Amino acid sequence: MNESPIYSRTYDFVAWLLPQAIKFPRAYRFTLAERVQRRALDFQETLVAAGLERGNWRAVRLREADTQLAQLRQTLRLCQELGLLTLRQYEHAAERLAEIGRLLGGWQKKLEATGSADGARRRVEQQSQELPRRLPEQEPPDEL
Repeated sequence: MNESPIYSRTYDFVAWLLPQAIKFPRAYRFTLAERVQRRALDFQETLVAAGLERGNWRAVRLREADTQLAQLRQTLRLCQELGLLTLRQYEHAAERLAEIGRLLGGWQKKLEATGSADGARRRVEQQSQELPRRLPEQEPPDEL
């Protein structure tokens, strides 16, 4: 797995976000702060897993990462509305997540473009192997 920009951007974002969440007031530390931290780390881990996967599993991991990214965005928006993040912090987070989202979308499109030809070829090969060679002749029943 070579170092793609999405990995470094995500790492930098998570490294910035975790200390911000630790600063949340005590009332939110074990709810929203933990949720933000977990979602950010889960997203990062899913990206790493996608980079290590091959074939259809990579596409599955990327869709999972896309869902996690959307959840993280919504959670951070709630944090800003509750005053846990300043507007400037939220803008920074939103800009970084938008950039990471573009990189993720590009990776998904690239995978779809390269995977469509390979996938079609594999389907044809699989279908040709599944075709019955020749149906055996059926014998008539013993009794009529």
